[in-house]
Amino acid sequence: MKNKIVTLAIALFLANSFQLKAQYAKEDTIYKNCFVGSTLFMLGNLDSKNRPDFIQLNLGYRITGKDVISLELKTWKYAWPLGIPYGKSFEATEEQFPGYIREYGFALAYQRFWWKGLYTGIHVMNAWQTFVDNDGNKIDNGFQIFNTYRVGYHFKLFKDRFFIEPSLGITHRPYHTEMPEDFKQLDDKWSRFFVGEPGLHFGFNF
Repeated sequence: MKNKIVTLAIALFLANSFQLKAQYAKEDTIYKNCFVGSTLFMLGNLDSKNRPDFIQLNLGYRITGKDVISLELKTWKYAWPLGIPYGKSFEATEEQFPGYIREYGFALAYQRFWWKGLYTGIHVMNAWQTFVDNDGNKIDNGFQIFNTYRVGYHFKLFKDRFFIEPSLGITHRPYHTEMPEDFKQLDDKWSRFFVGEPGLHFGFNF
C-alpha cells in the first residue's frame, strides 16, 4: 500500500508541476492563516492484509509565510515492527507480531519553507499504546514518542483554497516503554529508524 501511495504522489506532482509558485511571499499579508486537513495515508485502510484503521486530523496555523505549526490528532494499528525496511522482510509472515498494537496520540509539527513550495518539517508524536493478542484480548499498555522528519513540496490548488503536500520522511522512535516479551523480541531485531516513509498531506485553507 505504501508503494501505491508513493506512485499516487508522483502522479499528482507531475500533474501539478505547472503550479510551482512561491509558497507565501514575505510581503504577502493576505494569505489564509489557518487550515484543516489530513493525509492520504488513510487509503491504507483499503489494504486487506495490513489494514491500519488509520484516522488523522490536522489543524494548522501559518505564523508567517515561511513558518507553519500544526496539531495532528491520529490513531492507527500495526502488526509488524515499524523499523523493517522495504524488502523481503517487509510485512513478512515470520516478522509479524502475535497480535497488533493500537495507538492513540497527537503530534506537534513545525514546517519551514525554503524555496517556493519546498519545505522541511518535524513531527513529534506522543502515542499511547494498547497491545492486543491474536485472540483480540488486551494484554498490556505502553507509550512511545514517534518522530518524523520530512522534506516535501506544497502545491496550491483552486486559487489557494486547497493544497497537497507530497513528501518523503525518516521516522524515528527515540523512546518507548517496555513491550510484552513476544512483541519485544521481534521489535528489537530492527532499527528505531525507517527511511523512505511516503507522505501526502492535503488540506483546506481558511
